[in-house]
Parts: sequence; C-alpha cells; structure tokens
Amino acid sequence: MSTRKPVIFCDFDGTITLTDNVVELFKHFRPEGAEEILRRTTTKEMSIREGVETLFALMPSSIKPQLVEFIQGQLQIRSGLQELLDFCRTHNVEFLVTSGGMDFILYPALEPFGIAPSNIYCNNTDFSGTHIHIHSSHPCDEHCESDCGMCKSTVMRQYPQEEYYRIMIGDSITDFAGAAFADLIFARSHLEDECRRLQMPYLPFETFHDVVRQFPVLPD
Repeated sequence: MSTRKPVIFCDFDGTITLTDNVVELFKHFRPEGAEEILRRTTTKEMSIREGVETLFALMPSSIKPQLVEFIQGQLQIRSGLQELLDFCRTHNVEFLVTSGGMDFILYPALEPFGIAPSNIYCNNTDFSGTHIHIHSSHPCDEHCESDCGMCKSTVMRQYPQEEYYRIMIGDSITDFAGAAFADLIFARSHLEDECRRLQMPYLPFETFHDVVRQFPVLPD
C-alpha cells in the first residue's frame, strides 16, 4: 500500500445495518404510492434524491414517534463494526459514514460507537411542516450529474487521490457513483453485482470482521 493516508467511506443502510432501514420503513407504513416510487428509484427512472424526497413527503410529520419506535425495534448492526472502528483508531485510518439515509436514524444508531457527528454524512430530516421534508445537505457538485441527494462521490472528492487512499464499503445503488473513485472497494449485494458487471476489482464481505481480515497492509 502507498504512503497515502487511508480513509474509509462506509455506507450505513444495508452495510453498517443488516437491512435498508428506509426501505423497511416504507414497507411497514406503506403510504399510498410508496411502492411505485421505490420501484422507479431502484430502476433509475427517478434519481435517488427525487425518490427519497418524494417518498418521505408522503408521510405526515406527526408520525415521527412511530417512525422512531419502529426503527429502534428493527435496526440491527452488522457484526464486527466495533472491531473495525478499533482497528481504524489503532492504525490512524479515518472512518467516515457516507449515507443516503436519514439523520434521525443514523445519529442514535451510531452514538454508542463514538463516531463523531462531523464524520457522518447523511440527509437531514425536517419534521416542522405538515409532511416530512428531506434536505440534501451534501448535494452533487459540478462533477456529478446523478442527482444523488447526499452525494458520496462529492464527499470523496474532498479527499484527493494524490493524498488519500480511498476505501469504500457498501452494498447498494447509492454507492455506485462513489465506487468509481475508490482505490479499494469492499462490496456486497447490489454493489457487488455492479462491480462484477463493470469488471471493477473488489473484495467481498459479509461482516466487518471480513473487512479487517482483508484490509491492505498499512505502512509503518
């Protein structure tokens, strides 16, 4: 491995957690029209930003307590996360959570692991109106035309390749754009399929123990 500083960009839904919490949320509450929006987002007929904003706008802000209760009841953390975080702290590897998910889900779930809020990139959720509104606090820059909402490739470009060895850990369509900028990809599920389709080198994983085990040799 080069002397560039290693930095990890890790997805949340379906990567840090065992399931995609946003998808599970809408499967459970089933607001009218959600299934079609999910389908169109998955097939790329709608951009991720448009799909996410349209989905959440279907639900009244008044049900926030029920949303939180549901998430807390079903959210499960993938095995080995603490081991990976300990490894990163020991070896001075910067660990960022880059997620197309929602702040009201991510922050409570990650708080026990001591990840600084400044290292968590996600969408902001506004419950002040009659219906839920999503703010994309890290939108696409001039180099990305995918209308991602929370744009992972834009975040990654803040860490230039000349200085950083960029490592992506992910599983879904929200990781596709950023994967093109990674020096190393740990992939599962849809991201693994995409890496195979595009013949992009990657390392498979099921737990974060697998990530630690396959991590590149770090310089002294």
